[in-house]
Amino acid sequence: MSSDGTGLSAGEAPSPTKQPPKVVLEGVEQRYGDVLALAALDLTVEDGEFLTLLGPSGCGKTTTLRIIAGFVDPTAGRVLINGRDVGRLPPNKREVGMVFQSYALLPHLTVSDNIAFGMKQRGASKAARAARVTELLDLVQLPGYEKRYPGELSGGQRQRVAIARAVAHPPAILLMDEPLGALDLKLREAMQQELRAIQKKLGITTLYVTHDQTEAMVMSDRIVVMRNGRVEQIGTPSDIYRRPASRFVASFVGRINFLPVLNDNGPRCRASGKSLKLPRPERPLPAALTLAIRPEWLRVLAAGEAADGHNVLDARIVESVFIGSHVSLKADVGGGTILTVHGDPDGALPSAGEAARISWSRDQAIILTDD
Repeated sequence: MSSDGTGLSAGEAPSPTKQPPKVVLEGVEQRYGDVLALAALDLTVEDGEFLTLLGPSGCGKTTTLRIIAGFVDPTAGRVLINGRDVGRLPPNKREVGMVFQSYALLPHLTVSDNIAFGMKQRGASKAARAARVTELLDLVQLPGYEKRYPGELSGGQRQRVAIARAVAHPPAILLMDEPLGALDLKLREAMQQELRAIQKKLGITTLYVTHDQTEAMVMSDRIVVMRNGRVEQIGTPSDIYRRPASRFVASFVGRINFLPVLNDNGPRCRASGKSLKLPRPERPLPAALTLAIRPEWLRVLAAGEAADGHNVLDARIVESVFIGSHVSLKADVGGGTILTVHGDPDGALPSAGEAARISWSRDQAIILTDD
């Protein structure tokens, strides 16, 4: 141990102290009469994290956000923000910022007054409000827009003003409910990058709700996939995509192919009359299984090309569609099974009606328990 009692060698810096979770949900449940909207949700959101709630409509995403914000009282469970149970606090006492799909800007106020609205309500001085508005307009790339009204702005500009207003009085957490849903595709993609950059620069813990899996993959540190009020899987975008925990997650996040697997005297899968090599299981497997393969994990072998020990299926191409970044092929491998293959648009690919050989590595696939 060093002479100063820290246990560190001379010149050795102490490791940074990990911040406690910013938000914790413990057994949060929400019922509307006989309808269970949210079932015993346990969730931890780390300080500075961008966490996305992803799932189809009605899965409980927005209900979760509204409970954290204090707009809805849960039927059961606790919500902690900065380690404090906020169950008895009204929304305006929870230090939560909200951004909605509808922007919710006040049309009769200028951009400057919209951004400063919450600060004014809290008694901030005029000089402090003006300085903060200038700072935030620079951050959201709208300098010089102070005197404009919401009706004079584009959809993307109004959304940036909504974000600036939500963080003007820095909240403990920022809640965003489908904030880009009303924008066209190109603007939406641009705003995804801008919004993530703003969040990183401010370091604000953010919970984001979307049903768009691409948006979730692009923006998130972690993703919570939900269905019917329950969590299906929590993980990084890579984990969710490459190691889905269920058939639902695999099909909801990205394109995927499924082949049935029998597991009587060991798992086995057959297609086109061939036995396929399966990924090596890490644990005992139940009887009902599915082999899942992403389209980009499949290859179309060139004429005479060796398979190098990979799985190979004879197929006939029934559809070929140029997407831009890839060519989407539909390959009939027999038995009523059609596989989707993403091929190189600059490569030599078969056309519709032509025969092909489809190949993949045994480990470039996933064995899933059927839902």
